[in-house]
Amino acid sequence: MSREPLFKGLIIDEYDHPVSTGSIGEEPCYIVNDDGFMRHIPSDPVDMEILKSFGEQISGNEELIAEQATKMIGQDDLFTHAIIENQLKNIDQQFTQVLKMGLPEETRVYLGMMGFKVVVNIHGDVMRIDQPAARSDENGNGDDNGD
Repeated sequence: MSREPLFKGLIIDEYDHPVSTGSIGEEPCYIVNDDGFMRHIPSDPVDMEILKSFGEQISGNEELIAEQATKMIGQDDLFTHAIIENQLKNIDQQFTQVLKMGLPEETRVYLGMMGFKVVVNIHGDVMRIDQPAARSDENGNGDDNGD
Protein backbone atom coordinates (compact mmCIF):
# COMPACT_ATOMS: atom_id res chain seq x y z
CA MET A 1 0.00 0.00 0.00
CA SER A 2 1.43 3.38 -0.97
CA ARG A 3 1.59 6.26 1.43
CA GLU A 4 -0.65 9.30 1.24
CA PRO A 5 0.49 12.89 1.58
CA LEU A 6 0.50 13.77 5.28
CA PHE A 7 -1.80 16.79 5.00
CA LYS A 8 -4.23 15.39 2.41
CA GLY A 9 -7.36 17.55 2.28
CA LEU A 10 -5.71 20.45 4.12
CA ILE A 11 -3.76 21.99 1.22
CA ILE A 12 -5.13 24.68 -1.09
CA ASP A 13 -3.58 26.66 -3.92
CA GLU A 14 -3.06 30.42 -4.06
CA TYR A 15 -6.55 30.87 -5.50
CA ASP A 16 -8.26 29.02 -2.65
CA HIS A 17 -8.84 25.87 -4.72
CA PRO A 18 -8.40 22.50 -3.01
CA VAL A 19 -5.27 20.58 -3.98
CA SER A 20 -5.87 16.93 -4.77
CA THR A 21 -3.46 14.08 -4.07
CA GLY A 22 -2.09 11.14 -5.97
CA SER A 23 1.20 9.44 -6.58
CA ILE A 24 3.87 8.94 -9.16
CA GLY A 25 4.97 5.38 -8.69
CA GLU A 26 5.40 5.00 -4.93
CA GLU A 27 5.92 8.74 -4.34
CA PRO A 28 2.92 10.54 -2.81
CA CYS A 29 2.15 13.89 -4.43
CA TYR A 30 -0.01 16.94 -4.09
CA ILE A 31 -1.63 17.77 -7.43
CA VAL A 32 -2.06 21.47 -8.19
CA ASN A 33 -4.25 22.49 -11.13
CA ASP A 34 -2.21 25.06 -13.09
CA ASP A 35 -4.77 26.26 -15.63
CA GLY A 36 -5.60 22.72 -16.68
CA PHE A 37 -2.08 21.34 -16.32
CA MET A 38 -1.96 19.03 -13.32
CA ARG A 39 1.32 19.63 -11.53
CA HIS A 40 2.40 16.68 -9.38
CA ILE A 41 4.44 17.97 -6.45
CA PRO A 42 6.21 15.42 -4.23
CA SER A 43 4.52 15.70 -0.86
CA ASP A 44 7.46 14.93 1.45
CA PRO A 45 9.21 18.33 1.09
CA VAL A 46 5.89 20.18 1.56
CA ASP A 47 4.93 18.03 4.55
CA MET A 48 8.40 18.41 6.11
CA GLU A 49 8.18 22.20 5.85
CA ILE A 50 4.83 22.13 7.66
CA LEU A 51 6.19 19.81 10.36
CA LYS A 52 9.22 22.07 10.85
CA SER A 53 6.84 24.98 11.36
CA PHE A 54 5.19 22.98 14.18
CA GLY A 55 8.64 22.28 15.61
CA GLU A 56 9.48 25.99 15.66
CA GLN A 57 6.34 26.66 17.70
CA ILE A 58 7.31 23.98 20.20
CA SER A 59 10.92 25.16 20.50
CA GLY A 60 11.48 26.97 23.78
CA ASN A 61 8.19 25.72 25.25
CA GLU A 62 9.15 22.08 25.80
CA GLU A 63 8.97 22.22 29.61
CA LEU A 64 5.51 23.80 29.69
CA ILE A 65 4.16 21.43 27.02
CA ALA A 66 5.62 18.40 28.83
CA GLU A 67 4.05 19.58 32.09
CA GLN A 68 0.62 19.93 30.49
CA ALA A 69 0.95 16.64 28.60
CA THR A 70 1.81 14.68 31.74
CA LYS A 71 -1.20 16.14 33.52
CA MET A 72 -3.48 15.34 30.56
CA ILE A 73 -2.42 11.69 30.48
CA GLY A 74 -2.51 11.33 34.26
CA GLN A 75 1.20 10.55 34.52
CA ASP A 76 2.36 13.67 36.36
CA ASP A 77 5.64 12.20 37.57
CA LEU A 78 9.23 13.32 37.05
CA PHE A 79 10.19 10.34 34.87
CA THR A 80 7.31 10.76 32.40
CA HIS A 81 7.85 14.53 32.32
CA ALA A 82 11.55 14.04 31.47
CA ILE A 83 10.76 11.56 28.68
CA ILE A 84 8.16 13.84 27.08
CA GLU A 85 10.35 16.93 27.41
CA ASN A 86 13.29 15.08 25.83
CA GLN A 87 11.10 13.94 22.92
CA LEU A 88 9.92 17.51 22.40
CA LYS A 89 13.48 18.86 22.45
CA ASN A 90 14.40 16.35 19.74
CA ILE A 91 11.16 16.61 17.78
CA ASP A 92 12.92 17.21 14.47
CA GLN A 93 14.21 13.63 14.69
CA GLN A 94 10.59 12.42 14.82
CA PHE A 95 9.53 14.08 11.56
CA THR A 96 10.86 11.36 9.26
CA GLN A 97 8.93 8.76 11.26
CA VAL A 98 5.75 10.86 11.01
CA LEU A 99 6.18 11.04 7.22
CA LYS A 100 6.49 7.24 7.05
CA MET A 101 3.61 6.49 9.43
CA GLY A 102 1.24 9.25 8.31
CA LEU A 103 -1.45 11.04 10.27
CA PRO A 104 -4.61 9.28 11.36
CA GLU A 105 -7.63 10.36 9.30
CA GLU A 106 -9.29 11.62 12.51
CA THR A 107 -6.36 13.99 13.08
CA ARG A 108 -6.66 15.44 9.57
CA VAL A 109 -10.41 15.87 10.00
CA TYR A 110 -9.90 17.57 13.36
CA LEU A 111 -7.25 19.93 11.94
CA GLY A 112 -9.60 20.84 9.09
CA MET A 113 -12.51 21.49 11.46
CA MET A 114 -10.26 23.74 13.54
CA GLY A 115 -9.41 25.86 10.48
CA PHE A 116 -5.95 24.50 9.72
CA LYS A 117 -4.94 24.84 6.07
CA VAL A 118 -1.80 25.30 4.05
CA VAL A 119 -1.51 27.46 0.95
CA VAL A 120 0.97 26.35 -1.74
CA ASN A 121 1.84 27.84 -5.11
CA ILE A 122 2.04 25.91 -8.38
CA HIS A 123 5.64 24.92 -7.59
CA GLY A 124 4.75 23.44 -4.21
CA ASP A 125 6.27 26.25 -2.19
CA VAL A 126 4.45 26.78 1.10
CA MET A 127 3.11 30.33 0.96
CA ARG A 128 1.19 30.34 4.24
CA ILE A 129 0.10 28.07 7.05
CA ASP A 130 -3.22 29.04 8.60
CA GLN A 131 -3.58 27.59 12.08
CA PRO A 132 -6.36 27.89 14.59
CA ALA A 133 -5.75 30.87 16.84
CA ALA A 134 -5.48 30.33 20.55
CA ARG A 135 -8.21 31.94 22.58
CA SER A 136 -6.96 35.18 24.04
CA ASP A 137 -8.77 34.81 27.37
CA GLU A 138 -10.88 32.38 29.38
CA ASN A 139 -14.15 33.52 27.80
CA GLY A 140 -12.76 33.43 24.28
CA ASN A 141 -14.07 36.94 23.54
CA GLY A 142 -10.70 38.66 23.18
CA ASP A 143 -11.47 41.58 25.57
CA ASP A 144 -9.04 42.49 28.25
CA ASN A 145 -11.62 44.35 30.34
CA GLY A 146 -13.29 41.21 31.78
CA ASP A 147 -16.80 41.92 30.43
